[in-house]
Amino acid sequence: MKGIPYFCRGEVIRGFGRGSKELGIPTANFPDSVVDHLPAEISTGIYYGWACVGSGDIHKMVMSIGWNPYYKNTKKSMETHVIHTFKEDFYGQILSVVMVGYIRPERSFDSLEALISAITNDIEEAKARLEVPEHIKLKEDNFFTSNASTSKSTGSTIMNGH
Repeated sequence: MKGIPYFCRGEVIRGFGRGSKELGIPTANFPDSVVDHLPAEISTGIYYGWACVGSGDIHKMVMSIGWNPYYKNTKKSMETHVIHTFKEDFYGQILSVVMVGYIRPERSFDSLEALISAITNDIEEAKARLEVPEHIKLKEDNFFTSNASTSKSTGSTIMNGH
């Protein structure tokens, strides 16, 4: 897929509050400054890759890019579920991600249960796909160590195919 791997980072902002509360699957949301700079070749859908909060450990992740048809959003979003249990939320922290692959297009669901089931399947697929050597290599990319101290005042940094 064109544009992949895609590297980006930005401050975690408050989203709709549905991930943790309604779905039981917490997500970290990027601000408009990151979403608006996505290249045209990055289509909406579900992606997988690696994520790092601040200068912490690097974890597997899944990301939804789009309008979340089940919720009929009118604003495009980038919502990252880091596959790790954090002790507390991390609003205001810098989230660095590398999207390494595409799982599926976004779509609507007939029920909340069907949506949760699809997300759970996406998480399992991401875990498996990230075990291949070329994806593990991206976990070790210097993107996660360079600029890991990016402060809130600098806004977002976007890097593609670096």
